[in-house]
Amino acid sequence: MSSWLPTSPCTPGTCAGRRGSSASVPRAVLRLAAALALMTACVLGAAAVGLLPAGRRDAVVRAWCTALLRALGIRITRHGSPGGDGGRLIVANHISWLDIPLVLAVLPSRMLAKSDLRTWPVLGRLARRAGTLFIERDRIRALPATIEDITHALLAGDRVTVFPEGSTWCGRARGTFHRAAFQSALDARVPVQPLHLAYLRGDGGPAGEAAFVGDDPLTASLWRIARARGVRAEITLLPRIPPGRHADRRDLAAAAQAAVAAAAGPAPLPGVPDQPAAPSATDRDSAKRPAASVHHWVNSSPAAASSLRTPS
Repeated sequence: MSSWLPTSPCTPGTCAGRRGSSASVPRAVLRLAAALALMTACVLGAAAVGLLPAGRRDAVVRAWCTALLRALGIRITRHGSPGGDGGRLIVANHISWLDIPLVLAVLPSRMLAKSDLRTWPVLGRLARRAGTLFIERDRIRALPATIEDITHALLAGDRVTVFPEGSTWCGRARGTFHRAAFQSALDARVPVQPLHLAYLRGDGGPAGEAAFVGDDPLTASLWRIARARGVRAEITLLPRIPPGRHADRRDLAAAAQAAVAAAAGPAPLPGVPDQPAAPSATDRDSAKRPAASVHHWVNSSPAAASSLRTPS
C-alpha cells in the first residue's frame, strides 16, 4: 500500500455503528430488491439513454438516482440552485458510496472514481457506461494523466465531480481537501462548485448507517442502509468559485474546503478535530508553476489502519 494515500480515522465500529431506529427485515429485503431492479434496468437501458439529448439525459439520470435512493428508504433534501450549464469542477465532502447517486440526483456529472470500481458487480458496469473517469490511487505516477483527463472533460463542457478528501469520513469529522484535482479547474478556466453532503436522522443528528468507512464490506453497508429508518440525505449547493479568483490550486482547494466546512457547522467527531490544510509535498510547489509540473505532487500522509474506503 502506498504511503501517500489519504486516510481517515473513521471506522465501522465507531461511525457506522451509531444507528437510529431500524426497519423490519422484510422491508429491508424489499428495499434491496427494488434497488437491484433499478440498477439492472439502468444497465440494460444505459446505451439508449446515452443517445438522448443532454437535457433529457440529465433528467433521466436525476430521476433514476432519486428513485434508487428512495428505494433504499432515503429522502433527499436540496439547498441551493444547480445554476446554468457548462463545464465546472464539483467538489464535495465524502461519506459513502451513496454520495454518487446523491450528487447525480441533483447535479448530473461525470464522476472521478477509484479504478477498483470497474470490478464492482453491476455498479462497475454502470460507472463505465456513465462516462466515469478512473484514478489509480496506488500509482502516483498515473496522477498527471488523470488530471489531464479531467481537464479535457471540463474543456468539453462536462461537469466533473471529485471527492478531494480522497477517503470517506463519517460526516461528524472532515478531512483535508487534497489539491491535485483543482489544477484541472485552473487549466480549463472553469468554476469550482463546492457541495456539502450529510446523512441525517429524524432528530437532526448524523445517520451512522450511511457511513462507508474503513474495511466495511459493501454487502454490510447495503444491509445496514436497507435496515435504517428515517434517513435523510441533505445536499447543499454552495456558491461557485469563479475562474481567476485564486491563482494557484493551494488557495483554490483551501477556499473550497472552507466553504464546505462552513456549511457543515461545528460538529466534529469527539477527539478528532477537523483536519486543517496541512503542509505537504505540494507546499514545495511554486504558486505560479506551470501546469505541466504541478501535477506530480499530492498531499502525503501515512497509510494507517484506518479508512481507505472510497469510490473516488
